[in-house]
Amino acid sequence: MIPSQAQHQTRILVQAAAAACEDKKANDTRILELDPVDSGLSDFFLVTSATNDRQAIAIADEVEMRLKREFGVLPNSVEGRRKGDWILLDYVDFVVHVFLADRRAFYDIERLRKSARPITPAEFDGELKTALAEKTRAARKKSSAKPKAAPAAKRKVAAKRAVKTSKAAKATAAPKKARSHKTEK
Repeated sequence: MIPSQAQHQTRILVQAAAAACEDKKANDTRILELDPVDSGLSDFFLVTSATNDRQAIAIADEVEMRLKREFGVLPNSVEGRRKGDWILLDYVDFVVHVFLADRRAFYDIERLRKSARPITPAEFDGELKTALAEKTRAARKKSSAKPKAAPAAKRKVAAKRAVKTSKAAKATAAPKKARSHKTEK
């Protein structure tokens, strides 16, 4: 299945959020691609762990700031920032869960979403690059199938310039001949 433009944009946002988690030294970052039949609310869950509540808050802040700065996207809802043991950033198409390690083990979201396909950020990045390469090949194939009108148009313009140049040369040459005839008489 070829993802739509909106799904492609969501994948880019999820990848940026995962990169922000990794930059803040988050542990065991996983992306869960949710089954569309099972979950009508979101396409992805990004689940990551922190070693303490301050790190969890820093990770959530970095995800929020990076997506705002680079894409102009703000979360629809933020929960749990004060306590810091489970912070949830809801971006509608995907949800970021930042857990303390013991809370993550207790709630075990990965187990609750059995139909979801777990993906590491590296695998996710590879899928994005593959999809982009396919899209680029399709665009190139489409453009090469079209007849190239540009060279014909350039030839026409060049021919018109040549005609104008030759007319201008004849026009400047004709008065000189007329002048030379007048002086001879």
